[in-house]
Order: sequence, then C-alpha cells, then structure tokens
Amino acid sequence: MEWVLAETLLSQSRDPRVLLGALCRGEASAERVETLRFLLQRLEDEEARGGGGGAGALPEAAREVAVGYLVPLLRGLRGHPAGGSDPGPPARHPRRVLRAASAALRSCARLAGGPQLAAVLAEEALRDLLAGGPAPGAEAAVEVLAAVGPCLRPREDGPLLERVAHAALALALGADGDRDEAEDAAALAAGRLLPALGQCGGAVLGAVWSGLVAAGAPCGPGRVGLQLLVLSALAERLLPEPGADRGPGAGDEDPDARRSWRFWRTVQAGLAQAQDALTRKRARYLLQRAVEVSAELGTHCTCGPQEGNGPSLFWWSEKKKDELLKFWENYILIMETLEGNQIHVIKPVLPKLNSLFEYAVSEENGCWLFHPSWHICIYKRMFESENKILTKEGVIHFLELYETKILPFSPEFSEFIIGPLMDALSESSLYIRSPGQLIGSGSPLGLKLQKFLVTYVSLLPEEIKSSFLLKFIQKMTSRHWCAIPILFLSKALASVPRCKALGIEGLLALRDVLQCTMITHQILLRGAAQCYLLQTAMNLVDVEKVSLSDVSAFLMSLRQEESLGRGTSLWTELCDWLRVNESCFRRVSTSVSIGLPETSSLNAYVKNLVRDYIKSPAWETGEDCLMPDWFEAKLVAMMVLLAVDVEGMKTQYSEKRRTQNVLRIFLDPLLESLMKFGTNAYMPLLETDRCLQVLLKLLHTCMLKGSSAQDDEVFTFLQSFVMSTTESVSEFILRRLTMNELSSVSDLDRCHLYLMVLTELINIHLKVGWKRGNPIWRVISLLKNASIRHLQEINSGQEPTLAGQIQRVISMAALAMVCEAIDQKPELQLDSLDAGPLERFLSSLPLNHTLQKPHVEEQSRCVHPGGQHLDGDCMFCFSFFEESSASQGWGRIVAQYIHDQWVCLSFLLRKYHTLIPVLDGDVLEPILPALQMPVRTLQSALGALTVLPSDQVLPVFHCMKVLVPKLLTSSESLCVESFDMAWKIISALSNTQLIFWSNLKAFVQFVFDTKVLTIAAKIKGQAYFKIKEIMYKIIEMSAVKTGVFNTLISYCCKSWIVSASDVSQVSLSSAKNYSELVLEACIFGTVFRRDQRLIQDVQTYIENLGHDCAANTVIENTKREDHYVRICAVKFLCLLHGSNVSHKLFMEDLAIKLLDKDELASKSRTRYYVNSQQHRLKNRIWQTLLVLFPSFDQSFLNRIIDKIFQAGFINNQASIKYFIEWIIILILHKFPQFLLKFWDCFSYGEENFKTSICTFLSVLSHLDIITQNIPEKKPILKQALIIVLQWCFSHNFSIRLYALVALKKIWSMCKTLHVEEFDALTSVIESSLNQVENMPGTGNAQKNWQRIQEHFFFATFHPVQDYCLETIFYILPRLSGLVEDEWIAIGKFTRFTDIPLDAGFQWYLSPTHLCELKPGDWAQQDIGSHSGEADSQSEWMDVQKKIIPWKNNTPDLDLELVFQDRVAKLGKSISRLIVAASLIDKPTNLGGLCRTCEVFGASALVVGSLQCVRDKQFQGLSVSAEQWLPLVEVKPPQLIDFLQQKKAEGYTVIGVEQTAKSIDLTQYSFPERSLLLLGNEREGIPANLIQQLDVCVEIPQQGIIRSLNVHVSGALLIWEYTRQQLLRHGDTES
Repeated sequence: MEWVLAETLLSQSRDPRVLLGALCRGEASAERVETLRFLLQRLEDEEARGGGGGAGALPEAAREVAVGYLVPLLRGLRGHPAGGSDPGPPARHPRRVLRAASAALRSCARLAGGPQLAAVLAEEALRDLLAGGPAPGAEAAVEVLAAVGPCLRPREDGPLLERVAHAALALALGADGDRDEAEDAAALAAGRLLPALGQCGGAVLGAVWSGLVAAGAPCGPGRVGLQLLVLSALAERLLPEPGADRGPGAGDEDPDARRSWRFWRTVQAGLAQAQDALTRKRARYLLQRAVEVSAELGTHCTCGPQEGNGPSLFWWSEKKKDELLKFWENYILIMETLEGNQIHVIKPVLPKLNSLFEYAVSEENGCWLFHPSWHICIYKRMFESENKILTKEGVIHFLELYETKILPFSPEFSEFIIGPLMDALSESSLYIRSPGQLIGSGSPLGLKLQKFLVTYVSLLPEEIKSSFLLKFIQKMTSRHWCAIPILFLSKALASVPRCKALGIEGLLALRDVLQCTMITHQILLRGAAQCYLLQTAMNLVDVEKVSLSDVSAFLMSLRQEESLGRGTSLWTELCDWLRVNESCFRRVSTSVSIGLPETSSLNAYVKNLVRDYIKSPAWETGEDCLMPDWFEAKLVAMMVLLAVDVEGMKTQYSEKRRTQNVLRIFLDPLLESLMKFGTNAYMPLLETDRCLQVLLKLLHTCMLKGSSAQDDEVFTFLQSFVMSTTESVSEFILRRLTMNELSSVSDLDRCHLYLMVLTELINIHLKVGWKRGNPIWRVISLLKNASIRHLQEINSGQEPTLAGQIQRVISMAALAMVCEAIDQKPELQLDSLDAGPLERFLSSLPLNHTLQKPHVEEQSRCVHPGGQHLDGDCMFCFSFFEESSASQGWGRIVAQYIHDQWVCLSFLLRKYHTLIPVLDGDVLEPILPALQMPVRTLQSALGALTVLPSDQVLPVFHCMKVLVPKLLTSSESLCVESFDMAWKIISALSNTQLIFWSNLKAFVQFVFDTKVLTIAAKIKGQAYFKIKEIMYKIIEMSAVKTGVFNTLISYCCKSWIVSASDVSQVSLSSAKNYSELVLEACIFGTVFRRDQRLIQDVQTYIENLGHDCAANTVIENTKREDHYVRICAVKFLCLLHGSNVSHKLFMEDLAIKLLDKDELASKSRTRYYVNSQQHRLKNRIWQTLLVLFPSFDQSFLNRIIDKIFQAGFINNQASIKYFIEWIIILILHKFPQFLLKFWDCFSYGEENFKTSICTFLSVLSHLDIITQNIPEKKPILKQALIIVLQWCFSHNFSIRLYALVALKKIWSMCKTLHVEEFDALTSVIESSLNQVENMPGTGNAQKNWQRIQEHFFFATFHPVQDYCLETIFYILPRLSGLVEDEWIAIGKFTRFTDIPLDAGFQWYLSPTHLCELKPGDWAQQDIGSHSGEADSQSEWMDVQKKIIPWKNNTPDLDLELVFQDRVAKLGKSISRLIVAASLIDKPTNLGGLCRTCEVFGASALVVGSLQCVRDKQFQGLSVSAEQWLPLVEVKPPQLIDFLQQKKAEGYTVIGVEQTAKSIDLTQYSFPERSLLLLGNEREGIPANLIQQLDVCVEIPQQGIIRSLNVHVSGALLIWEYTRQQLLRHGDTES
C-alpha cells in the first residue's frame, strides 16, 4: 500500500521539490508525515538504483525538508521551511508522528549526498539532549540521533559517535522511576538509539560496553531494570554472532558479554529481585540467548566470579554440550513456570530443581560446576512470591536439600541462609501444620528447620562455623520477630551439637535475642523460647572465652518465672554445665577466696559476688540515696543457689552437711549484716536495702518448681538461717516504719520492701510452727498500735509536711499488711472476735480521704536537712514534685493510700459480715460505722472506683462482694450502679494482661455470687436483667479474648454445687433462672482466625513436650482454652442427679432450650457447609443432649420426641446425623413404647424429605439394640421388614443402600428367631441380598455397598456400650470428619479438676474398639489410591508450561504485555467487571465461575457466603482461583443495597435473563464499569431485583432447550466483555 501511494505521488510530478514542498504544508498530522516518509523512502530506493531524476535538485530538497521541516517538527519548534507553512505541533498521535518523522529524517540524511548534514543534525540533537530540557525535547533529540546516527562515519565522526553513545547510555540508565516521561525517554534511548549506534562499528559498541561495565554491579531493583533494558536492546551486538570469524584479536574489538561477571550478576539480579514481570522476562531472554549463542558457536567460554576464586558464573564446553543444554533448559523452564504463581502448575516442575543440583556438583571431586548463585536465584524468586503456599514450598525444598545430598560449602549459601531464607522464615503462616496432622504434633517446617540447621552446621568448616552461627544469631535480633518463628529458630539452634563456636560477642547476641522474645504476649511461647536460647548458649559458647560474670549477666536476661525456675530440668542442666566447666571459664581477676573447703572458680566468684554486693561504696552511704535496683539482688540470689546446687551435685553420695556449710560460707556476709540490724543504728542505709533485697530474692528463687519444698534441704537450711535473724530484722523494720525515719517519697519503696520481708518472715514461722512468744508476734502488735497512733494524730490546722504525709501513707500500708496477714493466717488473730481498737479505728476511717499535697519548698527542706549531697537531692525532690503538680506522682501515692484503706476495710467486712444490717438506720448507735452503715460504705466504694487506677481496684471489689448481697433487696439501684461501674473497669482492662485476670475473677465473684443470683432472681428487678446483660457481654468478650467465659462458668458451677458435701441434695432452684449461662457454655466455641489457630496449635505442641520444656513446669496452665468452657459445663451436668427434683427440672429446661436453639439454627439456613459455624453449633447441641439423656424420663420424652424426630428430617451434616440417630436408638432402647411414633416417620412422602429418610433407616440397622429389652420381638420385626422392603425400591441410590443395610440386619434377626411368618419371603430376600453381595463388575455400586457395610456406624459402633464422654466428644467427631478444633480429648476432662466427678464415675472411656478406627466415609470418592504416585516420581516427564510464548528476537519495547502477571495485579486488575453470584446455590457453579473470573481478570466475584470456598466441590472446580481473585460476601437480602451502591459509583447493572426488553448479547456493547448479575439455578433473577437492573442481556439460542447452565451463561458474557475491552484497548494504543 505504501509503495502504491508513493508511485501515485511521483506520477503527479517528477520534481521532488514540488512534491516535498506540498507535503510539508498544512497541519503536521500523522498521516501527512507518514506519507512524507513513504515518498522519501521511494526516492531513496530510486537513487540507490541510479534511476532518480533531478540529481542536483533531490539532495537540496532533502536538505531543506530535514532542516526546515523535520528537525523543527521533532523538536516541537515552529520553523518556516522554504515554500512551506508552519508545521505546528502535532495535535494527535505524537508517538506515531515522532516515529514517522525520524524515519523520514534518516532518508533525508542519505539523500543529501554527504555526511555533513548527518553530523550537523547529530551535533545539534546532542546539544539538546545534554541541555536537559523537558522530556518531549529529549525524546525528539533521541529520535534525531537514532535517525542520523547510522549515517555517521565510524572513523571521521568517531569522537562524535562516542559522545552520543555516552549520552545515550547515561539517559538510558539514569531515569527517575517516579517520572513516567523520563522512563519513556530512557526506554526510547535503550530501544532505538543504542541499537542504532550499535550498527556503527566496534568502537561505538566498545564505548557503550565500557560504560555498562563501569556502571558496576546492580544496586537496586530499579537500576537492574534499566540495565537489563539496555542489555536486551543490544543483545545481538553484545553477544557474538554465530558463524562470524572471531579470531584471537576479535575479542578486543567486539565485546562478549558472556565473559563479564557484571553481565551475569545483572541477569541474576533481574531473575531474583525484579518486581515487574517484564524485567524478569528480559533477564530470562538474555540468559536463553547467551546459551543459544554458546551452543551455536561451540567454542570454549568461561566467566569467573568477581572474587576470582570459586566456580564459574558461566562456562561452555563442546564436550559437555548435552549436559549444559539440559541444565539451562530446565533452569529456564523453572524460572518461566514460577511466573505463573499457581502451585498446581509449579509443583510438578520442582523435581527438576533437584536435577539442577545433580548437574551442578561434580561427581569426581565434589566441587561446584555451576556457581550456586544460580540455584539461589530460584529460591529467592519463590520466597518473593505473593503466594504463601509457593513460598512455603520453596522454603521446605531448600531445607530438605541436605537430607538427600551433600553439597560443597559455598559462602553464597551461608549468606543466603542468613539473608533471604531467614527473612522468609519470619512469616508465621509457614509454620501451620499439614492437613491430617493432629493438633499439637508440631510444625513440619519447624522440624525440617531443626534437622537442616543441625546438618548444615555439622558440615561447615570449623573456621567458618563460628562466624556463621554468630551472624545467624545476630540476624535474629535485626527485626521484630513474631512468637512462633523465634520459637522454632531457637529450638533449631538448641539442637545444634555442642561445639566451641561462640565467644562473648555470641553471648551478647543471644542476650539480645532474649530481649526480642519478651515482646510477645504468649507467655508459654515466650518461656519456651528462653529455654531453648539458654540451651543454645550451653551448647555453643566457648567457656574459655567468657567469664562467669558474663554468664551470670546473660542468665539475668531470662525470666525465672517463665523459664529458669529452680527445680526444673533446665536448672539441673545448667548446674551440670557449670559443674563440668567451672574451672574453664575465663578468669577476670586473681582473687582467691578463703575459707572454702575446696577452692573452685565458681565458688570463689559467688563468694566475692556476695561480699561485694553487701559492701556499700563510700559515696553511697548517705541517708538520702535512692533504693538500689533489684537487678543485682536477683543476680546474687540466683548465682548463690546455682553454686549451692552445683556443690550438691558433686556430693550426691557423700555427707549432705557439706551443702549446708557451702551455703553458710556464701551467706556469711549477709547473715552478719542482718544480725546487726537491731543493734547498729548507724549501719549504711544502702547496705540494709541490699541485704533485705537479696534475702527476699533468695527466698523466692529457692522455691522448687515441680516438687515439694519440704524435700529440699537447701530451702530448709535457708529457712533456718533466716529464722536466726528474725528478731534483729523485725526490730529494724519496726523501728524504720514507726520512728519517723521514712520521710521522703523515695522511702515509700523502702516501706514496700520492709513489708514484703515482714510477710515472708511471718510465712516462714507459720510453716515451722507458730509460737505465742515469737518475736514476730510482738513486732506485729507494736506495728499495729504505732500505725494507728500515727493515723490518729491531727495536724491541728497546720500546713501538712512531706514527712508527716509520708508517715501516714506508710502507717496505712503497714495496717493493710497486718490485715492481709491476719486474714490469710487465722493463727495470727491478735484479739478476740469482739471489736477491738484496730477494728474500731478501721471502721471509723474517712473513706477515700485524699492526702493533701505538701508545699514544694517545705518538701525540699523536710526531705534534706543537710549533708554533702544536698544540692543534687534537692534538685531531684523538686523535680519530682514539679511533676506531682500535674497530679502524676502524688496521685499515685494517694491512690496507694486509698487502696490500703480498702484492703483494711475488706478484712473488716469479711470478719464481721454477720453484723452488717440491711439498712443504715437499723443500728442507732453504730460502734463500727463502716459495717453498720453499709449503704454509705457501698457509695464510698463507687467513689473509690472513680478515683483509683485500674490496678488498685481489687480490694474495692472484695468489699462489694460482702456488701452487695446485704443491700440488693433494699438498695437495688445502688447495687446495679456498682455492677455497671465495675464492668466498665473490666472492659477497659481487656487489653492489659497483667492485672486483667485477677480483676475479672474478683468481679465475677461479687456480681455472680450465689446469694446475689438468688436474690436477684427472686425479686426479678433491675439487678436480674443487668446480671443477664453482663453475662452476655462476658460471652461476647470471650470471642476476642480467650479464657474470659472460662472464669465465669467455672465460678458459677462450683458455687452452685461443688461446695456441698452431697451434690444430690443441692437445690438448683435459683440456678434454673440462669440456665442460659449453662446453655451458652454447652454450645460455646469460637472459630479462630488462621493466625490464632496457629498459636493454639504451637502452644499445645509445647504443652505436649511436658517436663522436657521447663516452661511447662514454671508456667501454670491456666486452662483458658475454649474447650474448657464446654468441659466445665458438661462435668457440671454429669454431677446432677435425676432423683433431685430441682436437678431434673434444670436439665429438662436446658434440653428444651437446646432443641429450640437447634430448630432456630436449622431455620436460619437450610443448607450449611461442613465445619461451618452452624455445623459446629448444631454438633455441640446434640452432644449436650446426649450427655443429658440419662436424666430423661418417659413423661419428658413425650414432650420432646416429636422435635427429635423432626430434626432427623432436616438436611444435616454427617456428625449431626450420627448424633440424632444415636439418641433415637437410645430412646427406643430405653422406652420401646415410642416405636409407634417412630414407625410414623416412614409414612411421609419420599419427595418431601429426599434422602433424609436415610436417618431413620440407619436407626433400623441397629434394631437388635432397640429390641434388646423387648420380650416379644416378632411384631416389631414384621413392621420393620415391611417398611424396609418398601424403601429398597426407592429410585434414589443412597436410600436403597441404607435400606439394604437395614434389611440385612433385620433379616439376620428373623433367621435367628426363626419367624415362620416370613418363610414365604425367604427366597426373595435372600436372593436379593445375594445379588447385592455378588454384584458383577467393579463399578461404584459394588464399592459403595462394601464401604457402607464397613462404615464404623454400622460395623463397629455399639450405641449402648459406646455411650461415654470419649465417644461423644472425641471419637465420633473425629470419625465423622469434623475439624480438629471440635475434638475434645478425654485427657482434658480429667485434667480439669475445678469440678471433680464422683470417684465411681464410669463413663469416661469407650470400652470397645471404636477408638482404634481411622476416619472414613462410604460416600467419599475413591481418593488416595494414586494420590501419592505423582509425588513419588523423581521427575515428571512432561509438565504444563502456561507461559507467554518466547520470542527469539529482541523483545519489542513498544508493545505492552496484554496479560500482566496476575499476582502483581491483585487488587489492581485492569478489568472493571464485577460478577455478582449471590443468588447461586451450587458450589460447583460457584467454583467454575471463580475460575473463569480469575482467568479473564474480573475485578471481583460477589458470593452469598464466603464459607463456600471451603466446600470440596467448589475447590475441585476453582483449582485455587479463589486465592488470586478478590471475593466479596453479599447475602441475597443485601443485594438491593449493594446494587444501588455500585450504581452510585458509576457501574451499569446488567442482568443475564430473558425478559420482554432484553438485548441480544451480540448487539450489546459493554461499558467499562459493568456489574454482571447472575440468577439462581432454578428461579433465575427474582422480580424485585429485575427492577434494579439497567439492562437485561440474553444469549441467542438455536436449540430447543430453553436455558443454559448459569456458569456457562456467565462465562459467555464474561468472555464477551473481555473481548470488547481488549479490542477497545487495542484501538486506543494503535
């Protein structure tokens, strides 16, 4: 066509000036410029053949067109060519105009007849390019240079060509990624200019190559993309041309990229790191092109790595051609397949990765033949995938490498492990257990990680091992790891065999990792990680490089209450490690201890440690110094006990007195100081603080975990030592607390220390036996009297002093301690039950009285009466009270004061609770006002809740527990207000782990107190409904905070019955009013998110390790799992007795509510998916009904039997079906009189109930159990036989199978009983059964008959003998395919001891072999027989290759990829199509639609419920498409609102329906924003939704059948929409 157009123009005039001048006039449209190009190319062809006319005129005309028209046009300037008008800027298609003008300019340069024009134009364009003007100007300059560059002479214009080459390279590599225009210019430079310059000879190409090489290795994804853009554009020039003569000297002139390590590193960076698919494709293209060139050349080629030594990055040898081609073919195939991100396509290709390692390692010397960085690129690509399944496959494949092969050491592998592999391992979701694994069996990936690290470290060279492990541990500190990855990494490290790999730097790194573990909220996981990190230190630290001081500092990073508890296996392991290595630790000093029986470094270190700790520095002896930090005291106490236990290990079989002597020697400085406390008034304050701190820590740390303290001789010795100092210490504490010696704010910490020591002394003396003349007795009595005296002092109106106010706070704290001690230890009762001075004083205290703040200057003077540290201390005190002026510091002091008031009052209320009247006016002259005026006291409690911080409200709750039952009848509104305020505090604390549980327990104890519940239910007032409201709020909170409901149900159940000696005599008349609580507990259970379920699984795994993990011994199992809610309720129900009327009424009421709940659940959704929330709810309902069954009598069953039978007709999941059948069998077995009602169930029409009749046929298959207690069985057998024979002729295959199973059972009973009436049927029935048994062929009918007979419910299950908790809650859910979250192991019932069952409770375990069976269902398809066959193959012979077809030439840089990488486009699909399928029911249709939508790039699929994705039929059709397609849940009732919302967003709502106004699909043009609404399989689109449609589209049909399947209809419209959009985009681009 172009040729014809040019010929036509030339036929009009042979004068080129006229033709060219005419084309240069007018608007510079794309058509005009392209016509000019055609004409110039035609003239150029004629000139080349020597037939052109006007030899002088043509060059001149070409020069005029170039200078006067094309150059200004390209530069966007307004020039005035001769004889032409202003060309003007092109209005439309600028890229098309630029491209045509560039080609025309090249023709002009050739026609001009000399190189001068090309050189001039090139110089001019180069100046424009270097000037750095706007991007369009740069594009024009690039077009000019690309046009005239090939016309320049390599020799004469060499310098100019080199300058152009450097400028082009700088432009191509220097684009700013944030500017699209700069990117376009860079792409143009790389795609057009550089290839054009490459034609100018070796010098220019050499300049470009040297520029690329000088750019260095790639330093970022953006840089890599630009370099690969240039390299792919010049690939044909930078790689040698096959067949060309390349002698020894040719390499100097023409570069060979294959020999440059920088080239290969850039390719690798593109393969592994590039974010966009196009860059990765360029890298693959370069790799494939280099391999093809090498194969065609057949010459030897080698490229070594940057570092010089090691395997080559690339090499070629003709001898190894076949192996090399196979290696690179597999490599490129794997990289291409990974682009798809579809695991079912990628997984068959992974075995080829194994073959890459086989090719890469030499069999002769075990060295790398290929550089391992190529293999690492594949793993990096897998780790970077957005498909987490693919990431997990990549991680597992890498971890399994060393299981089957031994690879040579490579530094790149070590760097890869510490870098990308550990980054990938930080993703918690990778540790999810595999399908079919039991809960608590451990993460497969975690176990593989452990094996890998052990193997890899053992293979490392000794000189490398230390640095690798150090970097590995330091990497664990470089980020915030989640609890699960840090746990499994720590466990893997702990498994590494012992070696001397880590020094002090490694120990510090491990300490940093310990700090990282502290941020997780899961205490058990945190503790387990600490255990493993300590084991790592013991295994890997070189003791000769660390001192005992370093070790002790590291041990202090562990939390003893979470991991390193004395008496645990970890403590014993640590002691043994210290014993073995105690003489090997690096010595810091040469000090020698004196007085030890046998000098050792550990004993010497501990002796010095205690001595140095007790001795106070000279500059810290003032009275004003702050109390020392607890860190040193913890360290000293721990090291003393470790050293003593190490000594005990040495003398296990010798005298035990040695242990006592060693402990005495260690503690001599401490005991000496403690004995001076009572006599030496001038002992330095800091020394007394240190002594008391370490005394407390010794007592706390010494307590054994996991065994009795009485058996611990160390603890016994320590107690005796402490008791010897009791008088001195208690006298010192009494003096400090009562003689106004504590006068500053910092002294409040000392007060707390003194009171804790006093409490410990009381506890010790109580353990060994309390005596009246004990010194503690006198100290407590004096402390009580002095505290009362201080608090009774009146300030006589003077300004309060700091010392006076501090003394008041201390006195109140001392009284609180005394009250708590007396409350917990009745032996400490100082007075009789009559009200004494203490009680009268406490009862008269002004409640919530706040302490007035002292004046700032007065405080400064009072606190520091003088001394050498005056100025600094005054500054501290002043700054403190500056802060307190903002109600910060002083507010906490006042809060503690009020808290201690309520501690004392709670003691008083519990002691004299019988004296509390119902009303304030009942006692005219109150002796104890706080008790005898309860309304005022409760009002004060409400006031205290408003001013106290959340961590101080516990004693107020304790007071409310005593007051509320007394006042609920007379002051109900006040009690309700207290409920409300207390609940607000609990709600606000839900995210505070430390104080939440204790406060919740106290809250539950006073709101759900048995007396409160009874009174509230009796009066049925506000309190009753408020309690119900709070109950449901607690249950709601349990959905997000596990364990909350456990606290409530456990307390209520225990308070109802456990307190009584004889449960059968307990009345549940009040509990019946709160049966909803037990109901909700019986059906409770949250469906965890995947991350929550993972945490639960890992916690169970740690718990299953038992004492092997010390955290299990140290950390108390709080039993806060959701299962324990149901366990508590079930055990409570098991304790109830049907002989007790209140028990019987309670259980009957509960059973009716459970049946109503089941009916409501069935009506809410007639069809539900397996393991859905509805399935789980119904499962729990029927489990509870089975537990309640023994208490049902005939009269009650008469009321509920119809509901039970009706439940059998509902479309139920398998587990529900089995439970309903089971309970019907038990009812008929116990009460045969209900058989008449049972026979009626078979009289309904088959068409109404479809296959649900199978439930009742299953019951008949256990007719032998049902008739067990019936003497006359023949009438029943006759009725059963008549019914079963009818259903044997059903057209439904499943019904026939169930009927045949029942027939076989019934007929065997008839033959056993020799029923003569049925003799006439014998031949018919037996021949029928024989026909079924010997069914010909191997089809599904025969297989299903065998399966249903072998099914556990018919073959093994015995409804009466298997009636036990294990079958109900564990065996049957497991066998019926319920998710493991619903299995409750019987061990949990026995471990839950809050509600103990009777010793004679017999129905825990199943006595039959049912528990030994494996899950299986006759209705399931025949899976598994060949499922493992594919995986067992070492390598697939052929694999899918769903990729974009290769092009052997350079990738066209002007064409966009039509189909973008799907994963990179998630959430950013170019399609604006939404497919609404909420009306579709069948999972097969939804699965197919999901796959179709994903393939054609729909932006979203709308479904009625997201639960459909769990359906196996859906998954079978969708083939994982739901993972890559956004799914939106819109229930059918919400569709109208959804459609209206989308209309408001600009969408056109299109219905697929045949209506009076519907449009033919072939005639309809889809808008870009289209919403496609699909109808139901049977009813189509409802009338009310048709009114919401903008248009109806129908598919033209030629056949007789009226409609298509909904999936097929949707697919046709989705494709038509896609086709139209592709056409529009194509038109726009062209």
